[in-house]
Amino acid sequence: MKFLITGGCGFIGSNSADYFLKKGHEVTVLDNMSRKGVEKNLDWLRKNHPKIKFVKADIRYDQSILNKEVEGKDVVLHFAGQTAVTTSVINPRKDFEINAIGTFNVLEAIRNSKTKPMILESSTNKVYGGMKDVKVHEVKGRYEYVDFPKGIPENALLDFHSPYGCSKGCAEQYVIDYGRIYGLRTVVFRQSCIYGYRQFGVEDQGWVAWFTIATLFNKPLTVYGDGKQTRDVLFVEDLIRAYEMAIENIDKTSGKAYNIGGGSENQMSLLELVKYLETEFNKKLTIRFNQWRPGDQPVFVCDITKAKKDFGWEPKINVRKGIQKLSEWVKQNKELFSGLY
Repeated sequence: MKFLITGGCGFIGSNSADYFLKKGHEVTVLDNMSRKGVEKNLDWLRKNHPKIKFVKADIRYDQSILNKEVEGKDVVLHFAGQTAVTTSVINPRKDFEINAIGTFNVLEAIRNSKTKPMILESSTNKVYGGMKDVKVHEVKGRYEYVDFPKGIPENALLDFHSPYGCSKGCAEQYVIDYGRIYGLRTVVFRQSCIYGYRQFGVEDQGWVAWFTIATLFNKPLTVYGDGKQTRDVLFVEDLIRAYEMAIENIDKTSGKAYNIGGGSENQMSLLELVKYLETEFNKKLTIRFNQWRPGDQPVFVCDITKAKKDFGWEPKINVRKGIQKLSEWVKQNKELFSGLY
C-alpha cells in the first residue's frame, strides 16, 4: 500500500513510517519541521530506509502540495498538529489554524482526489473536556473513577473545554462527517497518553517521555496539581498495531471514533511514574509542585472495549514494561537530546 503520513517526522509519525516501511509499504512523510527533534527523526528514517520520500510542507498553507501528495495514496495517517493545551491557551489562533484548518485542508485534498485514500486521524481524550461531573475518588494514592471501572466510553458527552480541545474536536467532527457526507473512509482515534521511542517530550506535552529524559539529565521536575492525577498510558508500538488493524478492518471501522489508550489495566499517576523512574535510574528525584493547569482532568482512562470488539485490538505492553523500554532507549540514545533541553 501507499501511505502519506502528515507530521511524519514527529514521534508517532516517525515510528509509524518505520513500521509500515518494514512491512514493505511505500511511505511518504510530510512535515513542516517546526518541532525540536524532528530533524533527528528524519535523519534516522533516511538512514534506515533510503527509499523513503520526504516532503517539506505546512498543512495550513500548502494546499497544492497536499493535493499532489494525497493523489495515488491508499492511506493518509494524519498526525500533523499542535499538541499542547498550554500552547493553545497562549496562542489559540495558531492552534486552530493547525488543528482545524489544517485537517480541513487534508480532507479537501482527499475529497478532490481521484483515488480517495482512507484517512486515520489522531485526535485526543481532551475532547471529553474537564469531566467535572464524573465522580472520582482517591485509591492508593491516585485518582480513579467511581462509576466507570473500565474507563470512559465513546458515547460520553463531548465537552472540548480548551482551545486545544476545541480545535481537535472540530477536526475530528469534520473527519467523521466527511465520511458521512462524501462517502470517504474515515477513522478517528481519540488517543490517550502515548509514549515511547523517538519522543522528545517537553514539560507541556509528552509527560512520560519528559519525566524520563529529565531524570537522565537531572533536570528539575515540576508536577502541576498534586501528582495523583491518573492517565491510561499506551506504548507507541501498541498504537501502531491499532492503526494497522483499523486499516485492515476499514469496512467495519470507517466513519467511527475510537478511544485508544492503555485502558483500565494500564493506568498510572504522575507520582507512580516518579517511583518507576527512581527504580529505573537508581536515583532519588526532586520534584516541585505548582498549580493545576487549565483543562487538566484529575483522571482520564478510556474504555477500549469498542476497539477490541470491532477490530480485535488491545494493548500488549503493560505500564511497567513500557517504562523499562523507554528508559533503556533514552539511556542508549543520550546524544539525541543534546541541544534540545
